[in-house]
Amino acid sequence: MTLSAPSARSVDLRVEPVENVLDHVARSLQVDLDRDTVVRKRRSVGARTDRRTWVRIERRGLDRIGVQGWNGTECAARLEGVAQPVWRGCVVWRDADEPVMWRVDETDLLPSAPIGNAILSEDPKLQDAWWQAFNASLDALADQDTRRVATPDTVTITQALVTEAIRSISHSHDFDTTIQSWVPAHADLNWANMTAPTFCLFDWEDWGNAPRGLDSASLWGSSLAVPALADRVWQERRRDFESRDGKLMTLFVCSKILGPDAHPEDPRLTPARRVAERIVSELQAG
Repeated sequence: MTLSAPSARSVDLRVEPVENVLDHVARSLQVDLDRDTVVRKRRSVGARTDRRTWVRIERRGLDRIGVQGWNGTECAARLEGVAQPVWRGCVVWRDADEPVMWRVDETDLLPSAPIGNAILSEDPKLQDAWWQAFNASLDALADQDTRRVATPDTVTITQALVTEAIRSISHSHDFDTTIQSWVPAHADLNWANMTAPTFCLFDWEDWGNAPRGLDSASLWGSSLAVPALADRVWQERRRDFESRDGKLMTLFVCSKILGPDAHPEDPRLTPARRVAERIVSELQAG
């Protein structure tokens, strides 16, 4: 009989006390943390160090650490041709009181500021050189080899997951949803995980093999509230969007926007629904 890992208490690190954790990190890495730079998110905490690096601290329950592990940033360090912060090292420990583990990854500082929130409401007015660097990194990433499997929204992506998501919005079962090409993807590509004016892609926790076009479709979905920006993403990644797999990934992303938890005033609803209907018609026509 296989014993499953115990479930961890659900916490929000934006409000959970973390001073002891920060002290542990400082001792383990032999650095001083600039407490004025601490950024607290639901699943992670980050801070700048006195050696001009950045540490990202994540808490994860043992039941959420699967076969793949949770060393995405470390594994991404070997990727060639992808603009990302240099990875320096890590510290991992098991919590003494709860069924959770803590992981700290230390990287170089970002070359520029993050572009914005995951979903933008105004055009960041990126230069052509930025788009060239963006395309070069995405193309280089797709040419790599890995055994990792992407975990968008921390859920392992599978053919069954893709099919279920697409069926939830297509209301039709008369076209094939089988993915033909699986390639390495960042799997959390949005405007909060890239920098400008110098392009850099960070937060690699979820990367791995995914259907071709996932990253392009994800960024397009994050841009729909700014039509000109969404159009630019589509133009830059046209090869992805015009492929069959890219069309399926666009539907996959639309399913997240149009799902049961959608906010009725989300400005992305109407364009996502319109594009989804068009793509379904194209796939039905063969």
